[in-house]
Amino acid sequence: MRSNRAAVRAGVSMAATLPLLAGALALGIPAAHAATGPSRHTLAGTKPAWATAKADKGAASDSSQVSARVYFAGRDAAGLAAYAKAVADPASASYGKYLSAEQTQARFGATKAQVAEVTSWLKSAGLKVTGSTQHYVSVTGDVAAAEKAFGTQLHNYAKGGKTYRAPAGSASVPAALNGAVLTVTGLDNAPHKATHNDTLPPPDAVFRNAGPFSSYYGSNTASTLPDAYGKKIPYAVQGYTGKQLRAAYGAGKHTGKGVRVAITDAYASPTIAFDAASYAKKHGDAKYSTSQLRQVLPGTYTKTEECGAAGWYGEETLDVEAVHAVAPGANITYVGAASCYDDDLLDSLSKIVDGHLADIVSNSWGDIEANQTPDLAAAYDQVFQFGAVEGIGFYFSSGDNGDEVANTGTKQVDTPANSAWVTAVGGTSLAVGKGDKYQFETGWGTEKAALAADGKSWTGFPGAFTSGAGGGTSKTVAQPFYQKGVVPSALAKANGTTAMRTVPDIAAIADPNTGFRVGQTQTFPDGSQQYSEYRIGGTSLAAPVIAAVQALAQEARGGKAIGFANPSIYAKYGSKAYHDVTDNPKGSGLAVARVDFANSFDASEGLLISVRSLGKDSSLSAVKGYDDVTGVGSPASGYVSSFSRH
Repeated sequence: MRSNRAAVRAGVSMAATLPLLAGALALGIPAAHAATGPSRHTLAGTKPAWATAKADKGAASDSSQVSARVYFAGRDAAGLAAYAKAVADPASASYGKYLSAEQTQARFGATKAQVAEVTSWLKSAGLKVTGSTQHYVSVTGDVAAAEKAFGTQLHNYAKGGKTYRAPAGSASVPAALNGAVLTVTGLDNAPHKATHNDTLPPPDAVFRNAGPFSSYYGSNTASTLPDAYGKKIPYAVQGYTGKQLRAAYGAGKHTGKGVRVAITDAYASPTIAFDAASYAKKHGDAKYSTSQLRQVLPGTYTKTEECGAAGWYGEETLDVEAVHAVAPGANITYVGAASCYDDDLLDSLSKIVDGHLADIVSNSWGDIEANQTPDLAAAYDQVFQFGAVEGIGFYFSSGDNGDEVANTGTKQVDTPANSAWVTAVGGTSLAVGKGDKYQFETGWGTEKAALAADGKSWTGFPGAFTSGAGGGTSKTVAQPFYQKGVVPSALAKANGTTAMRTVPDIAAIADPNTGFRVGQTQTFPDGSQQYSEYRIGGTSLAAPVIAAVQALAQEARGGKAIGFANPSIYAKYGSKAYHDVTDNPKGSGLAVARVDFANSFDASEGLLISVRSLGKDSSLSAVKGYDDVTGVGSPASGYVSSFSRH
């Protein structure tokens, strides 16, 4: 399960304690017609790569409306990036010397004078200021005013069968602002939104798994079904619980006590308090203490139909229940965005950083790299760098469509997981055996074949690719320092002669066929709202599981924040801290049998029986050492304790 990103600002946030007993960088070319007069500073990356001469449909109407955000560069953008790197690098003398949110803003944030100067300039250009934070000024106005302000014409361009507005050249700002502006977003109006691509239908309509099941991997053999890979195969597990996942990833006696974990998604489930408490009670997880689960929500929600708001309820439910199941002592703060669009998701991330609401942030949403424009990437990276300076680590799911070729026709990674300043979490298929013993993992990649009509074979075995962990090599983000010497050159330079960011960094359970059991209030066919449970997967599961494991690790080091974890994660590469995950840990093909209700609810319309192969992730492969399905591997029994030595 994985959650997608438009341009309405979130309203005033409201923090509420839940009553848990209640129910390649595309740089734009300056336009020839850009404003003359005083010198200007070009904002590289503000012209989207898709705004080409061939796609140009002519000038946008002068009276059309534009909503934009102008982000501040702050006092010292280069210094911010340098300090963010230093405090995260175990080899640095500044390692772990975090600043408070107030210190970070005072040292690197925009000055009052910069904010005033930028605001005054925008108003003088004929734009209306609609909002202001310590990170940006939001403005509206017509195309003519926007063109005057940003020194470029706005044209209409064909993109994906539709037409969108975008700058004809890179935007610019007056040089007299002395570098106060980082970037501007919103000049193009193509959708910039996140999705939660996953294997389940929207949770507002009930979904149930059909049996038979295995209670642990291999406990129930499908003896009456055809062989796969020359042998009988087990039925899919009913869904692992926290006890099994804690054992698999070496939790030991650690619970994450005292550690703060935040979760960001869009919107908010109205039944999360009841669902989370019910799930914990049913599966033996620790009861939530008062204020252990909180929500920070916007005053209003927008684009609820466009974003499929109800479809995000299951995302929040999965994330909250997975974190609590693996780290039952951690405090959880859910920060919901006003919509699934980038501006609102950025606001949620900024709330966490500005208020230091947590040390660990789980994010199970994203989009394809082709949809991420450099202006937005700069805005995201600034938030992540501010977080790193404060000792906050961000964890993003790597995607559920493998190399994205089947989904988009182009091999690419997902964003924001491609950022050099976040931990990208890939996915595995997990086998936990009798007595909660870890058996093996493969890279998550599923091929599916249906049972033939005569019940004697699998049609077209092993079948077509359906889903798998996202990964690969970025076309826009350079290789970060921590990947050098670990990521094979063939992967880092997959797109050319320059080493680039490779995804993911680390991995955990994601395959929905070896997935996690989740409990949620859903709408039944008779219209009633009832709590029920189902098995779920996706890198939307892997991200909160890794976030929870990080909470255990932070507790193990005495509660001191781990912060941006990638330098530490790669420093442990090749050690006993990881399971080195490969696609064929048993030397031959692996698969499970899965039985589903045809109507997703009950057997009244029949059953669908299929075989799901493990370790078949599009063109990506989990091999010995670092790979672009599982990164350095998954946490082993020594991972959590390894942080106690820092």
